[in-house]
Amino acid sequence: MKIESLNNNKVKEWVKLQDKKYRDINNKFLVEGDHLLKEALKTGRVVEIISDDKAWETSGIPFYEVSTQIMKKISKQVSGTKVIGVVQKNGDGKIEGNVCLLDNIQDPGNLGTIIRSAVAFNIKTIILSNDTVDLYNEKVIRASEGMIFGLNFIRGDLALIIDSLKKDNYKIYGTDVNKGINLKDITFHDKIALIIGNEGNGVREELKRKCDSLINIPIAKSCESLNASIAASIIFYEINR
Repeated sequence: MKIESLNNNKVKEWVKLQDKKYRDINNKFLVEGDHLLKEALKTGRVVEIISDDKAWETSGIPFYEVSTQIMKKISKQVSGTKVIGVVQKNGDGKIEGNVCLLDNIQDPGNLGTIIRSAVAFNIKTIILSNDTVDLYNEKVIRASEGMIFGLNFIRGDLALIIDSLKKDNYKIYGTDVNKGINLKDITFHDKIALIIGNEGNGVREELKRKCDSLINIPIAKSCESLNASIAASIIFYEINR
């Protein structure tokens, strides 16, 4: 049966998942579009599919055919979308491989781009500070191009997590445009943990003091600083190389 009423309880439930509060309560989030849904399906955590196209009914996942009006109501994309998936959040993963710690990253696009670059350059785990933007924000998911499904994620107190990483023989690197060592002069070893700081303020001093080395990426004097996701991508490349 096709759902056509905006007042349907399922529609209200899906719309609420646009809000972080309800994503946290229900432990679910939305993905929009063919590509992102196909990436999510690989995880086995898609619990519902919503579409105005019955072709998606063959996926074996509980399917809801809805009106185009309802799709526009649920979607956060200006141009709308043809399919939306409801996905179960994954629990915190365990720390594996090289690690990136994100200290108060606020821009969803930056977080999504960092995730995409992490997958490209073999960073296996991303640890988000408690004040970093929500991992399941729809702008983060879109900017990640589906790579959000290919990493381990942990959220918590970075100071405590860094202490634990040190005990596990990780070398801790931070970024500092004034005190950092030129990136080309850094020799990376196994078990690396890189801290990327807030877009405006960089890595907080408390965390810098815990670093084994601080890194600086030399840039033209006419440019004040690099975008956080660009800086992360450059260092990820060097670590992987």
